Amino acid sequence: MTLAAEAAQPTTRRPPPAPRAPRRSWVRVRRAGLPYLFLLPAVVFELLVHVVPMVVGVFMSFRQLTQFFIRHWSAAPFTGLANYRFALDFDGAIGQRLLHSFGVTCAFTVLAVAFSWLLGTGAALLMQDPFRGRGLLRTYFLVPYALPAYTAAITWEFLFQRDNGLVNRLLVDDLHLFREPPFWLLGGNSFFALVITAVWRMWPFAFLVVTAGLQNIPQDLYEAAALDGAGVWRRIRSVTLPQLRPVNQVLVLVLFLWNFNDFNTPYVLFGNVAPPEANLVSLQIYDTSFHSWNFGSGSAMSVLLLLFLLVVTAAYLFVTNRRKADA
Repeated sequence: MTLAAEAAQPTTRRPPPAPRAPRRSWVRVRRAGLPYLFLLPAVVFELLVHVVPMVVGVFMSFRQLTQFFIRHWSAAPFTGLANYRFALDFDGAIGQRLLHSFGVTCAFTVLAVAFSWLLGTGAALLMQDPFRGRGLLRTYFLVPYALPAYTAAITWEFLFQRDNGLVNRLLVDDLHLFREPPFWLLGGNSFFALVITAVWRMWPFAFLVVTAGLQNIPQDLYEAAALDGAGVWRRIRSVTLPQLRPVNQVLVLVLFLWNFNDFNTPYVLFGNVAPPEANLVSLQIYDTSFHSWNFGSGSAMSVLLLLFLLVVTAAYLFVTNRRKADA
């Protein structure tokens, strides 16, 4: 065959190799790891915002970190448990103030949680049956919770003013309950002003949670209780509250943690230095750290507060879960 004939014949090319299908194991790993990839930014953000500062705070609690070592805080001398002994020395001035603020915080938390739960549950029960304007009223109820904490506290600070506040104008000028306008942000009344402000901010959250829990209660239980002759209060006591027990378990715990750690409300109401009757643990830690410039002792108080909340939370969950198991 000549060269011209060979050139005229079509050349047969081999088809390109088909791409290999990915291995099943790699596909399985990629599918399993995709959710964790989406969670990675949240995990990194949580580490930067909560875990890393907490670890640094624990490290600072073992150092004699004062204003002389702020620039090079890692070079502060190691003191071991001296800051903890200093904070728990109830014979000293700092220990006495910490103990006093702890008692005030416990009383404040009990009252704030109790009244927030009562108001929220009562409002949710009243809003349970449909009526005209119920949706608009529910929206109004959530306004205090939707407002920023500083906005709510500043509003109540103006309301509690002695000379031109709306509270004294109502109690003194309109209702004539007092001869002289009382001081609400000083002395013993400051504690009640703090409780009122905290309850006004927190009860809409309780209302929202309880309202969501009421939607999951079957209406058959209420109908059966009504057929048995149970009245309104008996249905609430025998049907509503037992069905809301898991919801209330979480709600009370969240309210307790929020109120016990509350710093914004007393700080905005009273400023840098709160009256002794309203001096919460958070303000005492702030005063020790940023007024006395003793960041080591302030960090030790923060760690002690964290341990206390962990112990109370664990005991609360143990007791409530044990009651649930016995029931």
